[in-house]
Amino acid sequence: MLLRSMITATNTMNQLQKQIDTIGHNMANLDTNGYKKTSTSFQELVKQQLNNQPDKEKEIGRQTDFGIRQGTGAKLSTKTVYEQGSIKRTDRELDIAFTKPNQFLQVDVNGEIRYTRDGALYLSPMNDGTLMLVTSDGHPVVDENQHPITFRDDVKGFSISPNGTITAIPRKEGDEPQVAELGVVQMNRPDLLVALGNNMYGFTQANPAYITYLEGNARTEINVQQGALESSNVQLTTEMTDLLVAQRSYQMNAQSITIGDQMLGLINNVR
Repeated sequence: MLLRSMITATNTMNQLQKQIDTIGHNMANLDTNGYKKTSTSFQELVKQQLNNQPDKEKEIGRQTDFGIRQGTGAKLSTKTVYEQGSIKRTDRELDIAFTKPNQFLQVDVNGEIRYTRDGALYLSPMNDGTLMLVTSDGHPVVDENQHPITFRDDVKGFSISPNGTITAIPRKEGDEPQVAELGVVQMNRPDLLVALGNNMYGFTQANPAYITYLEGNARTEINVQQGALESSNVQLTTEMTDLLVAQRSYQMNAQSITIGDQMLGLINNVR
């Protein structure tokens, strides 16, 4: 019985450590643009039934179950929370913030389309003299046809409309402005998104029903704000409270292992 309690505590401590790591990851990304926090919850592992009363007829009037149900610990479950983060103004032309939840910018990462809420965009000079629109990590931002967005180098400023249309204003008066449509999608099943690192998301198994491509007339559903960025939806006070609770639970389970070890020592010393 003592060994069983120690094993149960060990299983729970392992899951509590994962919870502490998750909370630490959330806190580390407190200032990451468009970051979505990961929430944690616990589920009880399968219990084991030990039948200690084989003859039920002798237990007439018994109110409790016949047998002992023993737990084997807890299991951690994680879920990404896609709630809208607060909007902070930067007054930078190439900064955009999504003001509607579950809308993502399409980005080309090594030939594969990924999705992000980080709207801090930059210009990267290309060998042919053009300027490519990229993320802070240098990944190309694609248009509604999933082609990298590029501009001529004679640009003096940018204007981005709420529906994701980006206009490059030329330096010379009379020149034709360059126009591109940011590739934006609406996630119908954000719960199936997988975090791929560097604030990027994707699907393990793509399904057309999971995504709505906001193109053509559907671009009116897009709502972006120029000169602003979306903050992470991490609440520091909530994370600190959860961290303290997880640490106390970890200490309690560690103490139960210590007490179990002491009791085993007493049993071994019985003459």
